Amino acid sequence: MSSENADAGSEPGSAPGTGPETGPAGEHDRSVWDVVVVGAGPAGASAAYAAAVAGRRVLLLEKAELPRYKTCGGGIIGPSRDSLPPGFELPLRDRVHAVTFSMNGRLARTRRSRRMLFGLINRPEFDASLVEHAQKAGAVLRTGASVSRVQQHGPAVPDRRTVAVVLSDGETILSRAVVGADGSAGRIGAHVGVKLDQVDLGLELEIPVPPTVAEDWAGRVLIDWGPLPGSYGWVFPKGDTLTVGVISARGDGAATKRYLEDFVAKQGLAGFEPSVSSGHLTRCRTEDSPLSRGRVLVCGDAAGLLEPWTREGISFALRSGRLAGEWAVRIAEAHDAVDARRQALNYTFAIKAGLGVEMGVGRRMLAVFERRPGMLHAAITGFRPAWKAFADITRGVTSLGGLVRTHPLARRALDVLDRQRAGTAQGPGSGEQDTDATGGDDGRDTDREGSAVTP
Repeated sequence: MSSENADAGSEPGSAPGTGPETGPAGEHDRSVWDVVVVGAGPAGASAAYAAAVAGRRVLLLEKAELPRYKTCGGGIIGPSRDSLPPGFELPLRDRVHAVTFSMNGRLARTRRSRRMLFGLINRPEFDASLVEHAQKAGAVLRTGASVSRVQQHGPAVPDRRTVAVVLSDGETILSRAVVGADGSAGRIGAHVGVKLDQVDLGLELEIPVPPTVAEDWAGRVLIDWGPLPGSYGWVFPKGDTLTVGVISARGDGAATKRYLEDFVAKQGLAGFEPSVSSGHLTRCRTEDSPLSRGRVLVCGDAAGLLEPWTREGISFALRSGRLAGEWAVRIAEAHDAVDARRQALNYTFAIKAGLGVEMGVGRRMLAVFERRPGMLHAAITGFRPAWKAFADITRGVTSLGGLVRTHPLARRALDVLDRQRAGTAQGPGSGEQDTDATGGDDGRDTDREGSAVTP
């Protein structure tokens, strides 16, 4: 893609997908966009699409050139699929029908399904397709545009209905509403005052493999419950490349790196040279963290929205981005601060009622997982309802929040685990002891080479 959309040189409002006029002197005029979205990842592209499809003048700013690599496993679960624009064709690299679970490289057992559990994508392709859909809806893309600050008061702001987005080169862009989707370390989250309370370090490798190795992994992923509290690793097949990564709480980067090295070695992949080696910090919001300030909203990573236990962020980005775009349209139409504030509060309520509930359950699950990973491993590999719940969540039949809300057994089990966690000071349970404690299973789970099929 070029650094700036070719339509960006005309007056906004003259046609869908047009932008502020640039005069003979090269200075932009004082035209005002309806919505400016900062960041062209899944959250930003979804916000831009939602606002543009409503017929508004939308500018999508991205500091990088597209496509660009992002550290991400690339799993597309049901909620992600259901949040995509109409007619969007997923650029799937593989379809997952089996999951191998292990405990720090041991006790590997595989669960299989006749129906697809979830899909796998490469982020550069996926993100670029989302941006293209936003552009087709009328949004204007500008890449290479780095935002230095946002102002809602001062000489750069002509009135109280306007927000000034100041780029690093000094250019000022005016808008009726702004959506921040520029990541957890971005400028817009800082402007809103987003507060974060869980920070994790993810390390990832893209490993090209020969056809014989790729065939062994086709249609199957590996999830490994790691040696560090709350950690896990993954192997995601994508054709001739395996995406291999680990994640754990920030604080001991050396231990996380050792886990990745050991994990790669245990999978027999140490002899293959990675084409990409990357790292990324994921950040979860506190429960009382703001999601707006004046006419500015935040979504996705910029708002600290992701599932705390698995650190899954794509579905949270897509869903929060769509909501942010829809409510930004309403804020852009607001004629005074009171109405703008009302619309921003409605956005906050929509996020908390949906994604916020899921995050709350995810926090509880992470707390249990940090102490008793072996118990989780035993349940999901040896207890059919636990596997079915996993499959239903990945397919989008339910969510963590929905599972606890609608299934009394799941709710009671989590309540019991909460009480045990609150009443004990013991460390993480032993994986071997927890697995053995389950006794028999339903006969459907298998070892790594097994072929049993479950619904």
